[in-house]
Amino acid sequence: MNSEWNENQWILHSLKDDLLVTDEKGIIVRIHEGTGNIYDIKAEKLLGKSVYELEKQGLFTPIVTPIVLETKKKITLVQTTKQGKQVLVTGIPVKDEKGEIKRIVSYSHDVTELMEMKTYLDAMEGEMQRVKSELMLLRNQNLSTEGIVCSSEKMQHVLRTAVHVSNVDVNILLLGQSGVGKTHLAKLIHNKSTRSKGPFIEVNCGAIPDHLFEAELFGYEAGAFTGASKNGKVGLVELADGGTLFLDEVGELSPAHQVKILKLIQEKQFYSVGGRKPKTVDFRLIAATNKDLEKAVAEKEFREDLYFRLSVVPITIPSLNERPEDIFPLLTHFAEQFEKKYNRKRTFDNAVIHALLAHEWKGNVRELINVIEHAVVVSSQTLITMEHLPHSLHRKKRIQHVEEHGEMKLNDALNELEKEILVKAKKQYKTTTEIGEALGISQPSVVRKLKKHSVF
Repeated sequence: MNSEWNENQWILHSLKDDLLVTDEKGIIVRIHEGTGNIYDIKAEKLLGKSVYELEKQGLFTPIVTPIVLETKKKITLVQTTKQGKQVLVTGIPVKDEKGEIKRIVSYSHDVTELMEMKTYLDAMEGEMQRVKSELMLLRNQNLSTEGIVCSSEKMQHVLRTAVHVSNVDVNILLLGQSGVGKTHLAKLIHNKSTRSKGPFIEVNCGAIPDHLFEAELFGYEAGAFTGASKNGKVGLVELADGGTLFLDEVGELSPAHQVKILKLIQEKQFYSVGGRKPKTVDFRLIAATNKDLEKAVAEKEFREDLYFRLSVVPITIPSLNERPEDIFPLLTHFAEQFEKKYNRKRTFDNAVIHALLAHEWKGNVRELINVIEHAVVVSSQTLITMEHLPHSLHRKKRIQHVEEHGEMKLNDALNELEKEILVKAKKQYKTTTEIGEALGISQPSVVRKLKKHSVF
């Protein structure tokens, strides 16, 4: 018996993992010396103690014994010690000849480092997903083709969101002022979606006369009404099958047409004018408006149920005034486009660049494009100067300043404007490098100009 006991002890202490044995009441009857090391307590001090009491004292939690007694099966769990260690514990029931549990043998292993590694790997995986998403954005955007150029964080956030949801077949509502690029963003979403090989059908809800709306949208059968084509006509909705239906100016829909659009979205079915059989269509819906639809809903001008159907994922595009750092990249981009289109090389005078940066762009990107094309076309020389800009670009604030202070030389006026731009940039950006990137000049130039104008 003594020999058997010695052999058991030898086997018990030679195991790599640390063992602990309790009886059916949870009293510790045997313990490996390594187990005490895990819990930072001498093993002999744990002999005869109840695991239930030890848990109450905070030595470790949760305990495996009651779970094994309840399930009568081998159980593995992660235990946390008083010192914050993570311990992998496996409890095994030991039964007598009657099948009753008499002992619970548990072996444990300190997996704190492994758990920390797992946490680290999870964090790295999340970071890799973020990097992968950004790389996909950079790889797939092809922004020059889409007509979307930006460097501001606000617009980059919009693009990240658009690309992220592009492959999810969900309704998207694009919000923003006229001219911010809602149509371009809708096309970007379509081109990055699984429907990119399908059609992109744009419907301007504010441009179709009320009496033609249903026929244009749903099509009509031959002879459906006086003047109808004898062959009938396929509607815009049917043309969008397998692709994207883009409802622009959706805020202009009349109450009657709102009902029809809601039914179309809900059922993906429609009747052509004069038709008797429903047609099923499969499309991805993107809507856009420059109106405040929430206000329109509150004022009973727009159906609330339609609003919620349209705005599953709302994306608001900031105005150009909210992202002035995008003006210079847009200027460069579209200037290159029009130079190629009209086969003429043009350079913008610094005064022109300052004027464009300081202008209040009520028409947003659309207005900027118009101004750039106008300047490239009307200029008869390589250098585009202030005289080649539309009168709207001669800023009211500068005119008022001249009126208040009498005549002002051009250099003085430009210095005043340059200082104004630098003061605004200094408030918006933290470093001279960021200011330089936003204004399209070098970092040393920024430092020199800040000193020149005593902007600190």
